Amino acid sequence: MNLENKVVLVTGSSGGLGAQICYEAAKKGAIVIACARRSQLIDEVKAECQRLSGKEAYAFPVDVSDPDSVDRLYEQVMQTVGRVDVLVNNAGFGIFEDFLTFDLGKAYDMFEVNVLGMMVLTQKFAIDMAERRQGHIINIASMAGKMATAKSTIYSATKFAVLGFSNALRLELRPLGVAVTTVNPGPVATEFFDKADPTGSYLEKVSQLVLEPEKLAKTIVRTMEHPKREVNRPVLLEIAAKFYTLFPTIGDYLASGIFNKK
Repeated sequence: MNLENKVVLVTGSSGGLGAQICYEAAKKGAIVIACARRSQLIDEVKAECQRLSGKEAYAFPVDVSDPDSVDRLYEQVMQTVGRVDVLVNNAGFGIFEDFLTFDLGKAYDMFEVNVLGMMVLTQKFAIDMAERRQGHIINIASMAGKMATAKSTIYSATKFAVLGFSNALRLELRPLGVAVTTVNPGPVATEFFDKADPTGSYLEKVSQLVLEPEKLAKTIVRTMEHPKREVNRPVLLEIAAKFYTLFPTIGDYLASGIFNKK
């Protein structure tokens, strides 16, 4: 699909990977809709997208954990822009702590953002895509949804849910002309880890595996042009995840040893 004049909506796009996806889509001539809770920051992303594309761009605030906020976003988009050709569900957060001392109130929050809110928003736009028999949904999951490690119990659970949802959704929507792609990144050098790991030590420990958001965004935008089932990065973690599934004993060794750095 040529992205020229296609409408690309990205949640969680006030910074980090989400903002970079917006910029890369704008470079391809897309009409970008940046969505997040922090309205001032998405206004800045909007301005940069307009500069890069030479086209109109939009910034709509949304709290994906609030169904009413999602409803308002949908109405704004449909009334102002008219459609969404590519939906990127990027909004999400994680907290890395031992489960025995984990505040389960935060677990509810994580599921509301990472899973339930994503489902509510996806259904809204998927219905319109199915009626038009065209569209592409990209869900940002995580390698944590393929290979869980200690201290990621709740976060991994949310991403396992995103993977299961995406795999089933892909089969449902394929006959209706709508593609579904799951992106499973390992650690990405963004402010995600400001909340997930306040100590700041995790990224240093896994520095050889850390992804740059700009490069990952380019890969994701290429997938908009050539839809595929999954994107897994980095390659080393993709291989480890396959071992995790095919050889459980070795998988547990990798997950509890080499890749257990939290």
